[in-house]
Amino acid sequence: MDDRGGSFVAVRRISPRLEQGSVYHSSSSAEVVAGSAAWLGRGLSCVCAQGSHGDSRPSFDLTPAQEDCLQQLQSRIDVAYDSSIPQHQEALKGLWKLAFPEEELHGIVSEQWKEMGWQGKDPSTDFRGGGFISLENLLYFAKNFPKSFQELLRKQVGDRSVWEYPFAIAGINITFMLIQMLGLEAVKPPSIVGETFLRFLSVNESAFDLLYCIAFKLMDQQWLSMRASYMEFNTVMKSTRRQLEREIMGEDITGIEDMPSYSLLSQ
Repeated sequence: MDDRGGSFVAVRRISPRLEQGSVYHSSSSAEVVAGSAAWLGRGLSCVCAQGSHGDSRPSFDLTPAQEDCLQQLQSRIDVAYDSSIPQHQEALKGLWKLAFPEEELHGIVSEQWKEMGWQGKDPSTDFRGGGFISLENLLYFAKNFPKSFQELLRKQVGDRSVWEYPFAIAGINITFMLIQMLGLEAVKPPSIVGETFLRFLSVNESAFDLLYCIAFKLMDQQWLSMRASYMEFNTVMKSTRRQLEREIMGEDITGIEDMPSYSLLSQ
C-alpha cells in the first residue's frame, strides 16, 4: 500500500433500529460525510511507523515450518481484490449475507454497501488498501465470531460517538496495520513481535485471521474508552497497535488464544 492520500467516510450514529438488529438504510437512518483526510494509506503509515517492541531487530533463523507458514500467508497478502474474478464476487456477496441476512443485496454495485461502511456503492474501490485478504479477514470474523461481528457492525455496545468509524473501512485499515506491525512483507520479520507471531502461526494456521478479530474488537474497546470520534481514528489505531504488541510479547503467551484481549470475542 503506498503513501497516498484518500478520502474517508464517517457514519453518523446509527438509528435504534439497527442497534436492535434491523437493517438501516443510509438514505434515511444515517448521514454520511466525506472528508479529505487520508483514511487509508497516509493515515495508516503514521500508525505503522510507531516504535515500541517492533523496533528490536532480533537475530534468529526461521524454522522450515515457520518459513512455510510465512510464505503461505504472504501468498494471501499478495492477492489483490479483482471484481472480474467470480470467486471474489461470490466472497463479497457472502460477506453481505453474513452481515445482513435479512436483507437481499440488489447488486454487486449498490448503494446498500454504504450500510456496511464502504465509501461508495462499489466496495472493490476500497480493497486497494488491504487486498483480498482483508475480505477474507472480514469473512472469518463474521463466520467464527458472529456475535462480536454484529456488535461492531451495528455499534450495539457502549456509549457511541455521534460520528462513528465506518465498519468496513476500519476493517481494511486493521488488516493493513497488522501486516505492517508484524513485518509480513519481509523475507523474515524484522522485529521480535513478528518473530513471536510466526511461532503462533506455525501451530495455528488461522493465527492471522484470529489476531485480526482480536484487533478489531480491541480497537472498538479503545474507541469507546477514549470516547473517540472519527477524526481520532488514527490515535485509536496507534493505541490498539501498542496494546497488541504488549500482549503478543507478554509472559506465558504461547498462542493467540492466550492473549488477554482474546476474551473480548464472543461467538
